[in-house]
Amino acid sequence: MSFSFSKDAVEELKSQIDIVDVIGRSVQLKRAGSNYKGLCPFHNEKTPSFIVSPQKQIFTCFGGCGASGDVVSFVKRYYNLDFNEAVEKLANEYGISIKRNTYSDDREKYYEINREAARFFYKNLTEVKNPGYSYFQKRGIEDRTIKKFGLGYAPDSWDALYNHFKTKGTDEKILVELGLLSEKNGKYYDKFRNRVIFPIINTAGKVIGFGGRALTSEVMPKYLNSPENKIFQKKNNLYALNITRQDIGKEGFAIIVEGYMDVISLYQNGVRNVSASLGTALTENQAKLVNRYTKNVVLSYDADAAGQKAALRGIDVLKKENCKVKVLHVTDGKDPDEFIKKNGREEFLKLISNSLPYNDYKLEAAKRGLNLSSEEGKLDYMKRINSILHDLSPVEKDIYIKKIARDTGISEGAIKMEILGNTSFEEKNKNIRDTNTDNAENILLSPLESTCLKCMFINPSLSEDILPWMDIFESSLAQKIVNICFELYGLEGDFHLSQIIDKLEPIESQCLEESINKIIVSGNEQDVLYQCIHKWKYNQLETEEKRLIDMLSLADEKENREFLEELTVKLMEIQTEMKLHGGNN
Repeated sequence: MSFSFSKDAVEELKSQIDIVDVIGRSVQLKRAGSNYKGLCPFHNEKTPSFIVSPQKQIFTCFGGCGASGDVVSFVKRYYNLDFNEAVEKLANEYGISIKRNTYSDDREKYYEINREAARFFYKNLTEVKNPGYSYFQKRGIEDRTIKKFGLGYAPDSWDALYNHFKTKGTDEKILVELGLLSEKNGKYYDKFRNRVIFPIINTAGKVIGFGGRALTSEVMPKYLNSPENKIFQKKNNLYALNITRQDIGKEGFAIIVEGYMDVISLYQNGVRNVSASLGTALTENQAKLVNRYTKNVVLSYDADAAGQKAALRGIDVLKKENCKVKVLHVTDGKDPDEFIKKNGREEFLKLISNSLPYNDYKLEAAKRGLNLSSEEGKLDYMKRINSILHDLSPVEKDIYIKKIARDTGISEGAIKMEILGNTSFEEKNKNIRDTNTDNAENILLSPLESTCLKCMFINPSLSEDILPWMDIFESSLAQKIVNICFELYGLEGDFHLSQIIDKLEPIESQCLEESINKIIVSGNEQDVLYQCIHKWKYNQLETEEKRLIDMLSLADEKENREFLEELTVKLMEIQTEMKLHGGNN
């Protein structure tokens, strides 16, 4: 069974907890009038600017980071938890019973099977003599590290794991689906054989998959990974983040590497704010996952051509999530694992301090294979970097144009004319919607979402009308449904409810049908859709209006005069925009 918490249950929990008591356990607070003040825990500061209001039960930072929210928001951010984890932590600490909304889901069965497989592999590595343990010893991996990462060994046998599960009566079809067994002509055999095993565990502590490395060069592929299934999608997870996420938050940045052994070696040698991308290409969802813990990322991929391409792709993906990206170039050894074993932690930290900002790295990468002393090389270089320069801010353009002029001998004026003359590039969309919202009720559809979807099913062309308002879909189920709609609409110019249902899990299909059947729309679907948009936008603005009013009430007029003026201007703008939407809400 999986669960979520209703909004009413969360509000009841918050009403029983004093935010001053919760924050006061982690931050030294002193009374300041009717509020409390302390040093902000989310950024470094010497003068207290972090205000906690017992009356309003909110916190606000008037310093560098601008963090604000309620008690659940604080616990989420301070302890690097998701919404459900934060609510559960508060309920447990204060002994408060909170009702869960449960729904049937067989994924727990899959998690338990993977967990049992991980135990099997771990015991084979640690309790009997085997070549896997010898391999890790040769690679310098200590017993405590093996235990920390739950490393294992798959015996050189066709049926060791199969027989293990057979005694437990486990369904072979599920074992095949999870990639633990293979099936041929009705016979089952172990998928992982004579390989060291790296369990892949999500941030909730669930074993979702495995990576297996061959112990001999004759066996191909070198790495064998679990297939995509209902509990494992590579694009949504990062290796070892379950272990390192607090270190990432503590250090203030994440190091993203390519391989399992890179993570393990760095961690064992004291560089612990590290994770791996489960494949060469960093995905959008992985970038969103990193962004939950930090906006500062150092990419440390292999020095070969594939690693360099991966770094360039990773830069663009992370930039879309407003991350600050640098690229670390390993100078002595082909990868971080090899480097840190040879040179140690301090030398690796020097590499981090010398890592290149993403613009510098892209400009340097564009030089590869070119002779910049030749006219042809300079022309090719300008063609390669045009799009890079085009996307920079005016200040960044000025800085990098001067740098390029020095490097190439091309005049600054000519470089500027080259950029200004190229107007064919479209501006990148800076407002990518976060599809991994922390909404707790992620298996449910709100009435507003259901109504919008019902309108789209009646008239698919309304997809174009809703496109600028995608944030209206807050639950992960609604986001999944609407993405399927857009995919079909883009391919066919149309879609039907039956097509959507075919692409959903049974429980999701049931939820969708039950939700939209409650909605009655008769012939005026466009008007209904726009009423929904206006209502949603008004509610968003109303929430922001309340937040600004709360912040104004907490700010000290003498200490925060400029900030007060800025907040007042924002409040007036919000209230003006509310008038445009309030008449239809």
